Amino acid sequence: MVSFDADGVVHKLKGRLKIRHLALLLQIDQHGSLTRVASSMATSQPAVTYALAELEDMFGARLFDRTARGMTATAQGEVALAWARTMLNDLDALALDMEAVAAGRDAHLNVGATPFIPGRLLSTAIGHALPGRQRLTVTIHEATSEELLPMLRDHALDFAIGWASSNLDIDGLVCEPLFHQSPRLIASRQLAARLGARRLDWAQLAQMDWILGPRPTPLREQVTDIFLRAGVTPPLPVVESYSSRLIGEMIASSDNAVSILPADVAEELVRVAGVAIVPYSFDWTLAPVVLFSRNDAVRRPAETLFAEALRALCAQTGEFAGRRAYQY
Repeated sequence: MVSFDADGVVHKLKGRLKIRHLALLLQIDQHGSLTRVASSMATSQPAVTYALAELEDMFGARLFDRTARGMTATAQGEVALAWARTMLNDLDALALDMEAVAAGRDAHLNVGATPFIPGRLLSTAIGHALPGRQRLTVTIHEATSEELLPMLRDHALDFAIGWASSNLDIDGLVCEPLFHQSPRLIASRQLAARLGARRLDWAQLAQMDWILGPRPTPLREQVTDIFLRAGVTPPLPVVESYSSRLIGEMIASSDNAVSILPADVAEELVRVAGVAIVPYSFDWTLAPVVLFSRNDAVRRPAETLFAEALRALCAQTGEFAGRRAYQY
């Protein structure tokens, strides 16, 4: 086993590490070439080579291997990269907090949400986080749960709100179930009236123009399962999109387009896009919506208030899944 002088490394890092060194690590990981890094950072290759040598001396270890395919991080380099991402994201968060305070607010939150979380839930939770004061600023990052959780681990997010799934890597996270969503079939008003007038024929539905989220979202997988259980080949969507608003607008303007969305999102689209919900009750619910956070996070007051407001709102819906939080 190779010895590692942790105390010596800490001493060197405290005395010599600069923010530019952290940025350099990420640039090398992104580009895989010192020449391309130098071009990206508007400096010379010798300067980049020297800075990397400084870094490796501070860490007392080789951080990248030079291969024919470019530079790849060593095991210790991967550790350094993870910490570099975290520290740079923390600096971004610090700057946004300072900006919020300078504008007379209390704090800034970065919240990730999957596309089919109802916007009204998020906006109401933000409004209730600091009642009557309008002292909180928030950036909403919309992506899949698979994309949001690495951002949460890297400190780019304070929270992530998404569907639970057995495929998710939730190591090191707290997972708090909030509520369950029920699926709804939506169509244009004219088509919904026709479909609702008789028993649904899944073979006929398979021939329609489906607009769905891309694979491998839990909702897409469950829609596929509906057709398979009915003995029908699942339809190939004519459009794949994460945007509920786009899905609603396309369906409202077509007499042959349909989709299945969470009930609360479908109800929003009835109001804002003019779609209609087909009167049909599915015999399943979607995976629970979960509030993800880091189990090592020290929460600021604004984060605690936001989480409490979100829990209270979900409890009021009658679909609250429970207050127990699970750490992994």
